Formats: sequence, C-alpha cells, structure tokens
Amino acid sequence: RATVCCCFSVIVAVFCLTSLPAPMFSRNTISVFSILKKCIGQELSKITMPIVFNEPLSFLQRITEYMEHTYLINRACSLSDSTERMQAVAAFAVSAVASQWERTGKPFNPLLGETYELIREEQGFRLVSEQVSHHPPVSAFHAESLVGDFVFHGSIYPKLKFWGKSVEAEPKGTITLELLKHNETYTWTNPTCCVHNIILGKLWIEQYGTVEILNHSTGDKCVLNFKPCGMFGKELHTVEGYIQDKSKKKLCVIYGKWTECMWSVDPQVYESQKKSEKKGDGKKNKNSKDAVNDDADDMPDVQETVSVVPGSTLLWRIDPRPAHSSTMYNFTNFAMSLNELEPGMEGILAPTDCRFRPDIKAMENGNMDEASQEKERLEEKQRAARKERAKSNQEWSTRWFQSGTNPYTGSQDWIYSGGYFNRNYRNLPDIY
Repeated sequence: RATVCCCFSVIVAVFCLTSLPAPMFSRNTISVFSILKKCIGQELSKITMPIVFNEPLSFLQRITEYMEHTYLINRACSLSDSTERMQAVAAFAVSAVASQWERTGKPFNPLLGETYELIREEQGFRLVSEQVSHHPPVSAFHAESLVGDFVFHGSIYPKLKFWGKSVEAEPKGTITLELLKHNETYTWTNPTCCVHNIILGKLWIEQYGTVEILNHSTGDKCVLNFKPCGMFGKELHTVEGYIQDKSKKKLCVIYGKWTECMWSVDPQVYESQKKSEKKGDGKKNKNSKDAVNDDADDMPDVQETVSVVPGSTLLWRIDPRPAHSSTMYNFTNFAMSLNELEPGMEGILAPTDCRFRPDIKAMENGNMDEASQEKERLEEKQRAARKERAKSNQEWSTRWFQSGTNPYTGSQDWIYSGGYFNRNYRNLPDIY
C-alpha cells in the first residue's frame, strides 16, 4: 500500500491510504455473455460466478462502507431539533450508498461464519458483522458509538438478478439507527442498485426506488425518491424527497444527487423555484429523440451539478476519491483501508475475519490465478462442511447474532447477541 498514516494502538488506526498493492486487472478479454446467458431472470446468489466479476472485498466489508460518513450520525446526535436530526439521518442514508458510484466489481460472497470488524476511534465507532446464513445469503452487522451516543444495525439479504444487459441488486433487509440520547429510532431500506452493460459497452450504475425513513418516536417520516435516469438521462443520480410530520405536513424538501451532495430547503421556496424553471423548459426536449441501441444501454451524459435553490442548507457532500481510484476498482479512501492488516492485529482479530481470506488477499495482490484457485477451494470446503453437518443432522449455529424480530418494524431480523469484543474466539469454525 502506498501510504499509511498510523496512529496505531493494536487494532485502532487512522488511515490515509491512496493505493492498493496492485492495480485492478483488465476485464476486456472476458466473454461475460458466455457465462451469463443461461442466467437471465434468475436469482444470482445460487450461481457460482467467476472471479473476474469481483473486487477484492467481502460483502461484509462493503456493508461496513455505510460507516464512511459516520460524522452525519454524530451530527444528528448533537442536534436538539427533531427535524434537523431527520435531515442528518436522511443525508446519512444517502451517503451510505454513495461509495457504490462507479463500483462495477462484485464483492466476494461471504462464507458462512465469516466475520469482519472495524474500530475507528477518530470517527467514534466500532462495528462487527457476521455471515449468518448461506442460503439465502444474509449478512448481519452491528455498529455502536464509542461514547454511547448511537447504535446502528441491520441484516442485508441482497437479491441479484440478471436481465440480459444489466444486473439488478435489491438490498432486502431493514436498517435501524438508534439515537440513544434522544431516545429515537429510525428505520429504512436501501434503494435498488443496477449495473448496466454487463454484456457490451461501458459499465455504469444507477440507484432507484423509494426509501422511507421513519422516526418511530415522533412519527416523522422522510420519503426519498432515487430517480431512474429516464429517457433523456435528465434524472441521472437524482434524489428528491421531503420530510413530513405525523399529520403529513411537509416540513422541508430534500434534494440533490447521491453521487454528489444533498440539500434541504423550505417546501414553498422549492415549489416556487421549480415552477419558474418549468416556464423556461417547456420546449427544451420537444424535438429530442431517444437514441436506441440494441447492444448497449448508453450512459447518459452527466448532467450539470445540482442546481441549488436559494435559501438551501447543505446536508452532505461526497469526499473526493484518490487520483488513481479508477485503476483501484474505483475504491474510496475508506474502502482502500478495509483489508489493511497491521502487525499486532493477527493476534487480536477473530480467525474468521475477512482480512484472512486467501482469495481476497491474492486478488488484492494481483495474483488472479491464485485468487481463483483459493476461491474454488474455499467454496468446496464450505460445501464439504455442510455435507458433514447434514450427515449428523447438525444445525449451523451463529456466534454473534441471533435470529429474532425487529422490535420497531415487527419484521424478521438478526440481533447482535454481544460479546464479540471480549475477544473470546475459542471454538470458532475453521472456514479458511
């Protein structure tokens, strides 16, 4: 790794990484269609995919990227007004998917029993996650403030489908944020992510769908519409929504782009601005024609940056990526650091931690043949272990999370049972 700025205390570090050990490999020679042509309309989690589709991170680490903008949770904890807290939480919910921009590589499917932990003292949190189910694949995570301000947790069941020219990832599962000081709980589900041009053309990503964030304590709700790009690409990356109270009165409008920034403004001011814009936009696209291409879904030209309505308040702005991020799987600085294994960590981490996965380590180091061989070995080892359990009628037992009911939504969830950071890692499964 090119640069590591360490303030290192066994496992807690401040990272300033700018590079991975090796640049990403070229996918130009891969015949994707020959692999995926039999998968149209199917759920991809049950299909073994070649390593050429991957990036050198486990899905457990991809989930951890939700925490990149933890300062927004800390801001929410510090605010006295409930509407302002909802604005900060909404900005956090959008920022949690921002790292997916241009991330066209697929994270490695976690092995059953795989874990990941991250402690960031400078951001004030610690997190643990565990792969609690293999079929269906379910990843559970639990993050908590180091000073007791918040708890952030959830379980994600990503449903992947191939639709001929695109792969759609629907992140099923509830996300819960508890602001302990204010005795408030918020829940939501992430938008759908779609990767276009799997077969031919330049890969590009869009997020779409409605995200509803509910404050279970006040009844306030934030409704965010992640808009599909549309026929002319006008809505590419756009997010637009509002916060309403329990009587459905609109308190503010939230708008921006999930790849760039989010703003809030008074609803009347926003509506007035939009009406004046429409007057000058009436014939703008009247003679435009949709460019039809049967082979590729051309990514629309990136539209101008967000047009800020006068009187708006900035809620969040994305951090710039490293200069050569495009050759490093389009990772953010935060993502660059997630595999870092410093001296002293090996004796502290759980042996099931993603950092010890040989296939991910080999891929990160640019050894693609070794990575592919190790991936196949680990998958075969997982299958053999499952057969052994079946012979003795032995059920798989999770270690750090238990199946239960989310007390706020009533839906099935995986609840952290505690104890991970006591560092008692005896009797953990040998998965690597």
